[in-house]
Amino acid sequence: MSPPASLEALAGGMTMTTMIKMRNATKLSTVGDILRQRCPRCRMGSIFHYSIFRGFPKMNERCSICDLKFEREPGYFLGAMYVSYGLGIVIVTLFAALLWSITGWWITKDTIWAVVLFLPLAPTITLFARVLWIYFDQTVDPERRS
Repeated sequence: MSPPASLEALAGGMTMTTMIKMRNATKLSTVGDILRQRCPRCRMGSIFHYSIFRGFPKMNERCSICDLKFEREPGYFLGAMYVSYGLGIVIVTLFAALLWSITGWWITKDTIWAVVLFLPLAPTITLFARVLWIYFDQTVDPERRS
């Protein structure tokens, strides 16, 4: 019976604090890589030609570093549509709540204005949902290097 990985790491000279810091650094680097729209496998290649926060870039077919195919099959980004919808609902709700607390308008008027304020963000949210979907998919069912 072999000891758990954490005990092996402790025996190898790594303290529990160091292991926790490494795990948190990994989580923070993942968030950073998602925000930078990097490949989920190698974390160096770019998913888009340039940042989605600067315009409406074309998506790369494959990672230039590790050759990961970003769109595995036709209809692959159907799941990203659900992610985009969820993000949109959260953002519109936050906008409506903020407007309601500031203005005191009827909730119907707040909601209409929240949707109007959200509309310019919709394309960026849609592209960002693709990045989240690719990361989710690679976590659940990673495509192996060929």
